[in-house]
Amino acid sequence: MTTTAALSSGISRPNRPVIILACALLASGVLFIKADVSAQKSALYVIGAALGFVLYHASFGFTASWRSIVVDQRGAGIRAQMLMLAVATAIFLPLIAAGGAFGQPVIGAIAPVGMSVLVGAAVFGFGMQLGNGCASGTLYTVGGGSARMVITLVFFIIGSVIGSAQLPWWFNTPNIGSVALVNTLGVAGTIAAQIAIFAGIVVVTIIIERKRHGNISERIPATTAAIPLTQRLIKGPWPLVWGALGLALLNVATLMVSGHPWTISFGFALWGAKAMSAVGFDMTTVEFWTWPYPARALAGSLFAEDTSIMNFGIIVGAAIAAGLSGKFGAVRKIPLRSFVAAAIGGILMGYGARLAFGCNVGAFFSGVASGSLHGWLWLVAGFAGSYAGIKMRPMFGLSG
Repeated sequence: MTTTAALSSGISRPNRPVIILACALLASGVLFIKADVSAQKSALYVIGAALGFVLYHASFGFTASWRSIVVDQRGAGIRAQMLMLAVATAIFLPLIAAGGAFGQPVIGAIAPVGMSVLVGAAVFGFGMQLGNGCASGTLYTVGGGSARMVITLVFFIIGSVIGSAQLPWWFNTPNIGSVALVNTLGVAGTIAAQIAIFAGIVVVTIIIERKRHGNISERIPATTAAIPLTQRLIKGPWPLVWGALGLALLNVATLMVSGHPWTISFGFALWGAKAMSAVGFDMTTVEFWTWPYPARALAGSLFAEDTSIMNFGIIVGAAIAAGLSGKFGAVRKIPLRSFVAAAIGGILMGYGARLAFGCNVGAFFSGVASGSLHGWLWLVAGFAGSYAGIKMRPMFGLSG
């Protein structure tokens, strides 16, 4: 038996029922959304599914990558994130400066810089280490069949609703307003400055990793690398570089189709507000849900709001990827301490994301790629909170 054949024989068989169900949800969702809402919204659903597929196959997350550099001094995940940000920045900023592309007006993810982001990002970072996943990580692992991450998602939604109720108060805390770096540095200057920072972070991770291990690892086992390309594309796993490029380009696609960058956490707040309304709470008395965009989203369908649609798509796309890989998770017993950690982490992430005007995707990824200073503040505060969360993991029986 050849090496390739031996490797192929060891790969898990596809889970056909999961694949069939997930593909049916994807196809029926496209048709329903196109007929009931618009072709544009159905396109966003497909982009969401593609994001879920990429996230799952590349195991691309922020939580484990940040923990890896702190605990193991391995920086492959962070280097992949910097590549993703560099590609997105180089494409985003000219489009945003031009005001649109192919007739579609576009805007960046620009938000105020202040106490709300500082506190919210730190709370989110702490929570994601207990929840064991960030916003995108929670969605794609739920799609992959993780029972524990369903708990994180439920409490993430609860925290989002609480955060939305308190966000108006946080708006009155000290801030310097929105700061778009292109207004000071110009498009070319902002691209150059940000890419220089990304490169600097990459160099720092390499120095740290080589000092500890004597080499650097890109988290791609030699056995995995020998899998045929076509099979690897379909069944995974993918190199982190593929994930970084895929997420960057799909965020660009989101910008060009929807007119704004990829976001996640508002969809969770909307799901929670809808659930609260369904059981008799009048969410229209909550100030946040009287603001123009939230009010329209609350009054409309879950399939009419961009973030909500894409979140559904991410779950479905990840389920397809998990089915193809043969690794769709089974429901199993969850230890009490792990359950508590998932609940606390979910609430903190939901609450923090509302305060910080987004999560690791909407505020950090999309914010930095848009040249918004709040995205950089999110990175610093989020990493600090994540560091504290890592130190708390053993208390809940979670690995370091």
